[in-house]
Amino acid sequence: QVQLAESGGGLVQAGGSLRLSCAASGSIRSINAMGWYRQAPGKQRELVAQLTSGGTTNYADSVKGRFTISRDNAKNTVSLQMNSLKPEDTAVYYCNADIMSTTWYRLTGWGQGTQVTVSS
Repeated sequence: QVQLAESGGGLVQAGGSLRLSCAASGSIRSINAMGWYRQAPGKQRELVAQLTSGGTTNYADSVKGRFTISRDNAKNTVSLQMNSLKPEDTAVYYCNADIMSTTWYRLTGWGQGTQVTVSS
């Protein structure tokens, strides 16, 4: 069994910053990609940023230059530094991980979600 625990959401004014963190725990052998998705009301869940164990990053065009993803492979954690936040960044943010379990079962883990609200 695998758990992803998120922290760091909240309310911030436009132009401000927030940092999200996520820690994966449980029966983990290895993690390939870790990342963040978000879902705004009435919209589909979308990829925000992703980072593979090899260091390859992928960002949504809307956050490039403002958000930075990082991870600690040894601790199975991933963080998202969000700067210059805009009201359109308001959403529930979900941590995501592509996990190989100790029993060689590949699964996709999701966090419970953390609310980010950016006021104008």
